[in-house]
Amino acid sequence: MNDLVAKTFKGLENVLATELKNLGASDIKVLNRAVSFKGDKALMYKANLWLRTALTILKPIRTFKTRNEADLYKGISEIDWNEYLNVDDTLCIDATVSSPHFNNSQFVALKAKDAIVDQFRTKFGKRPSIDTEKPTLVLNIHLTEDDCDVSIDSSGESLHKRGYRVNSTIAPLNEVLAAGMILLSGWDGKSNFIDPMCGSGTLPIEAALIGYNIPPGIFRKEFGFEKWKDFDSDLFESVYNDDSDAADFKHQIIGSDISAGTIRIATDNAKNAFLGNKITFEVKSFESYTPSLEGGTVMINPPYGERLKKTNIQEFYQSIGNQLKRNFAGYDVWLISGNKEALDFLGLHPSQKIVLFNGAIECKFQNFNIYEGSLKAKKNDQMIKKLDRNAL
Repeated sequence: MNDLVAKTFKGLENVLATELKNLGASDIKVLNRAVSFKGDKALMYKANLWLRTALTILKPIRTFKTRNEADLYKGISEIDWNEYLNVDDTLCIDATVSSPHFNNSQFVALKAKDAIVDQFRTKFGKRPSIDTEKPTLVLNIHLTEDDCDVSIDSSGESLHKRGYRVNSTIAPLNEVLAAGMILLSGWDGKSNFIDPMCGSGTLPIEAALIGYNIPPGIFRKEFGFEKWKDFDSDLFESVYNDDSDAADFKHQIIGSDISAGTIRIATDNAKNAFLGNKITFEVKSFESYTPSLEGGTVMINPPYGERLKKTNIQEFYQSIGNQLKRNFAGYDVWLISGNKEALDFLGLHPSQKIVLFNGAIECKFQNFNIYEGSLKAKKNDQMIKKLDRNAL
């Protein structure tokens, strides 16, 4: 059993922990923007292939105390790097620093590189090269206060790079964030899913992957662990080809957008994910959208007035609220926005508020239960029925 760490976005930690539990991980602990767990090599492969809300899966190899450059060099040097690298291999070092002793992550990465290549020169007279594009090994160094955590990255490229996106719009939603939003909403593939401002199609595509229980990593060309010295190709092939969890999805997934060009992009992305016949895309403005389905989940990522400009963002959000009240009664509506002031103009009272980050933008992910008529009228009806029961 290996100690492993899955990194994610802030706000998605508990969702990721649930995913890991469902995969069979043990000793699961929720951290800040990460979840630690234990699992064997098969589970590490499966985690990379199946986790929808993980950005990367790290395998810690050493933790040591460091207060200065000498401590850092010594700690890195004490790892036997030939266990992970050959002299002809390539290396990339990703360092993050939150320590009073170091204030430059590039400096930390450089000193770690020096310690590694010096070890190889001493032993073999040759050294691995640095390659930031397609390295053999990605090394992760995390410095917090006096602690230096050294891990090797089993994912390689970030897991949000599913491999199905062939094109994107101006402000595409991150795939991991999109999957996290869907899982946070509680949508489980047992009802319809609608995204009436779908952009490049990320939310409908991620919903389809969930609805049909397709692993999100199935489209990737490569994972980092495939270049490791202990890579077990037979084991990975067994994990990769296991389709015993396939689901029979019986509802509809619909994405629409006002731009025909945007819908073409979304359609191409869905086709690249082999979901072209499983998602319905249509050119339609939200203002004219009248859902034809019987209930389900509606998820909206409207412009925030940040990267996408609106002449009057407040009026725009007011029109969203009016449209939801007018045409989406009976639907479970979720909306994410980084414009907190504009959210007030929806004219709807959220039943849930969750803080998430879309890139560097702090957002509110809010849930609205849309009723026939006003919420006030519904509460009045409930009160009348209660009084009638009491009278009896």
